[in-house]
Amino acid sequence: MKILIVDDEPDVAKVVRMSFEVQEPDWEALAAYDGEEALAVFEKEQPDLVLLDIMMPEMSGFDVLKELRRFSDVPVIVLTAKENEIDKVMGLNLGADDYITKPFGHLELVARVKAVLRRAQGLPLSHELPFTSGAIHIDFERHQVSVDGESVSLTGTEYRLLYHLARNAGQVMTHEALLARVWGREYTDEIDYLKVYISRLRNKLEQDPRNPEYILTEYGVGYWFRKA
Repeated sequence: MKILIVDDEPDVAKVVRMSFEVQEPDWEALAAYDGEEALAVFEKEQPDLVLLDIMMPEMSGFDVLKELRRFSDVPVIVLTAKENEIDKVMGLNLGADDYITKPFGHLELVARVKAVLRRAQGLPLSHELPFTSGAIHIDFERHQVSVDGESVSLTGTEYRLLYHLARNAGQVMTHEALLARVWGREYTDEIDYLKVYISRLRNKLEQDPRNPEYILTEYGVGYWFRKA
């Protein structure tokens, strides 16, 4: 397992690397100290996950994330000293998989990394028949999604969220239930994660994301998928 740590403060990168060495000695921790170096190391080493600091000179973490998402779905955890909801949502909207505010505990960091890796690698398995609702078709065996016959590319987290909504079509799933099933029980208060990913799914699947036909909101409770 390769983890790329991107932070313009060498001491931070060093401490994070030491944390991984102690808790997960089989992991290989790489480091980059600016955005351009991060992209170069990524291209050469192809890491399994990126820990990405937002506040860097010249090329910010947001810029690095935008560039990464042009060609890769690698899991990214954003690191920032700002406890700012706008930054958090912006990172998620750009494709980050998680968000940790500095300073953070090393046990928390490793736990978050493991949770993100589990989500990226462990797509739900199902031997049930394909699901169709209107223009949307889901082949659970092949993890394939299409709209009007056109294939739609989803990230691992997007697919997991759609999977749970579709398998419970016609039933309202609470915010807490969806967060626990898709992200893990420790994420049940992270409503922003859910809002961002619901929006991403609607943008990919709905004809008019602002007036969705399939992924519907039960205000104050959760979301539900239109039954076939």
